[in-house]
Amino acid sequence: MPRNRLRLAGALAAVLIAAGIATGPPAQAHEKPATLAQLAERHGRYFGSATDNPELTDTAYTALLGSEFDMITPGNGMKWYATEPQQGVFDWTNGDQIVNLARAHHQRVRAHTLVWHSQLPDWLTSGTWTADELRAVLKKHITTEVRHYRGKVYSWDVVNEAFNEDGTYRDTLWYRTLGPGYIADALRWAHQADPHAKLYLNDYNIEATGPKSDAYYALAKELKARHVPLDGIGLQAHLALQYGYPTSLEDNLRRFSRLGLDTALTEVDVRMQLPATDAKLAEQATWYRDLTEACLAVRRCAGVTVWDYTDRYSWIPAFFPGEGAALPWDEQLAPKPAYDALREALR
Repeated sequence: MPRNRLRLAGALAAVLIAAGIATGPPAQAHEKPATLAQLAERHGRYFGSATDNPELTDTAYTALLGSEFDMITPGNGMKWYATEPQQGVFDWTNGDQIVNLARAHHQRVRAHTLVWHSQLPDWLTSGTWTADELRAVLKKHITTEVRHYRGKVYSWDVVNEAFNEDGTYRDTLWYRTLGPGYIADALRWAHQADPHAKLYLNDYNIEATGPKSDAYYALAKELKARHVPLDGIGLQAHLALQYGYPTSLEDNLRRFSRLGLDTALTEVDVRMQLPATDAKLAEQATWYRDLTEACLAVRRCAGVTVWDYTDRYSWIPAFFPGEGAALPWDEQLAPKPAYDALREALR
């Protein structure tokens, strides 16, 4: 096109725009806002939520669960009491329901959890076991469950909450009977059953550097040196305003990455002493923004999962009387300041 015609076309476009006449695609203002998952994906991260089977009949809840997140964690459906209620008798009902829901919404699954001291069936906790017997029981459970979900899950929290606050091993059925080697064994068995799933150790109160997170750092370093299959450390991040923000979180994430490990914030909530006030909700929002920014600042932090996304289904009030309001959506599924802060961090 000759130059004078180009100038004429440009002038005409300017006149049309000034007159308010659309000359191109619809304005972006009318587009649907990006979800937390879509915003996180731009950084190469995921943004997930835990869920549990009883709430899956709540259609308003599942609509948000299915649209806002790209990673789902079963809160209880894959724990030992649910999956092997009688010795050698396995029940996949609850775990399968959540995996199928996630797949229907094109979401991945962080599977949780294979080895824990809590929520074990009575046949296991009331039994008297030799080391050989318990080792066989543990191997069979891990192998059977991981094989069942082989190819269907992104990762496993293989061992959950193995240490005390002072960095000593937690006195559990597993530790008492099998010694600390049960952790390496569990990782090896899980890897054999599904070589493609990422394998994590997961715990609370390890967000900041300190005795407990130091214990995980030392263990992870040792396991890596022995070529035990370990892919990541899950920092649960069950936080509470009254105890202060873990300011060394980013440094802590970074030191695990230097070992060649992924990290993830796996069970995030930020509780407060009730009643909630505007000031507390604003502080909570700052914490959500800061912890998300810490993950984004460390390349090997894979993503963030909130421990369910709404106060309607939070575990906090039942376990911490007088506390709550811990999640980015309130009991009416309305977004709180924390939700806006998450969006701000992910932008």
